[in-house]
Amino acid sequence: MPLQINDRVRQLGRQAESELRDQFDRIDAIAAENTEKVLAAFQKHKVAESYFTGTTGYGYDDLGRDKLDEIYAEIFGTEDALVRIGFANGTHAISAALFGALKPGDTLVYAVGAPYDTIQGVIGITDKGFGSLKDYGINYRQVELVDNKPDLEGMARMVREDPTVKVMMIQRSKGYATRDSLSVAEIAEMVKVIKEANPNVDVLVDNCYGEFVETLEPTQVGADLVVGSLIKNPGGGLAPTGGYMAGRRDLVEKAAYRLTVPGIGRECGSTLGNNRALYQGLFLAPHTTAQAVKTAVFAAKMMELLGYEVSPTSEEIRHDIIQMIHLREPEAVKRFCRGIQKGAPVDSYVTPEPWDMPGYDVPVIMAAGAFIQGASIELSADAPMREPYTVYMQGGLTYESGKMGILLAVQELLGE
Repeated sequence: MPLQINDRVRQLGRQAESELRDQFDRIDAIAAENTEKVLAAFQKHKVAESYFTGTTGYGYDDLGRDKLDEIYAEIFGTEDALVRIGFANGTHAISAALFGALKPGDTLVYAVGAPYDTIQGVIGITDKGFGSLKDYGINYRQVELVDNKPDLEGMARMVREDPTVKVMMIQRSKGYATRDSLSVAEIAEMVKVIKEANPNVDVLVDNCYGEFVETLEPTQVGADLVVGSLIKNPGGGLAPTGGYMAGRRDLVEKAAYRLTVPGIGRECGSTLGNNRALYQGLFLAPHTTAQAVKTAVFAAKMMELLGYEVSPTSEEIRHDIIQMIHLREPEAVKRFCRGIQKGAPVDSYVTPEPWDMPGYDVPVIMAAGAFIQGASIELSADAPMREPYTVYMQGGLTYESGKMGILLAVQELLGE
């Protein structure tokens, strides 16, 4: 029996698709180039069946784990990489990177305003319990946006005038802000300005939601380290958990000491039979990311046809998988999320409601019926229940299934 989607909404979907052919061709071309890059790395490093054997206990001599580090470094154009299921999420990986790169008395600067909500607890901007950077004597500053755009002069001035600044952190995606996500070209310009003002400052990039959306990654344009989650783009929908980082060898090594302990670092950490999923997920990642981007573009076009303001627009070039939709009132947010949940392959019968999620200061509603709990590469939508009542939608393992979720969300929003 087909999904219960009425003729009016299906016709609106056909109209949206007919207007997106050029955009979809552009997305497919990026996926093809990135797939070739990943395939070439797999072949160069002679990936074999033996790499998929997992380890237990201490995880010594895990060839598959260590080779995957090398493959990530190859793909991201870096000296080194660390790919581990021991990272609980992207925030955990970012935290390890920051604690590794900074010491008491140093200053961390966020380059594009306040960071994502969960990172604020890591820094100590908000009190989420003991163990923040602030608790360890690490200072924090941020460069505010100017007209909702990065302030290049402000970045240069801050790293030039404050000798305690050791790390400038760039958050590629918008998080729950309303600014545009950053392109790799924009990140390249920011890195250039920062390094010219103070070459001793390390530039780290929160790369979550951005991997494989473009043909270059931030480390290929000068960033010292990128960090992200395996249950977003690079896990390809198959990685069951974990995070990664890729960049300069010393920064990777210091972060590994924070993941485990000094003196052990990356040498321990069993993979428990997950290597195959991590390899296969990475292999699929360029294609899966393209499916998510197509789903986001389709959502943008559908909402535009209904008269809603969206960012990016359906015709804009994409820099991450997130689609921002300004619904303007709380009931519309709830209806849209209910529709996304109805389009899920898992828990489709559940009704999402706002709740006090760990790491957030306001109730958050989240629609997510995923094979991997919390996997943002699978179709989901979430929103902080505060003005301007904007929903953030991402994911879609396949465009076809993602499209169905959007149609159901539109139907629910229309009350049909």
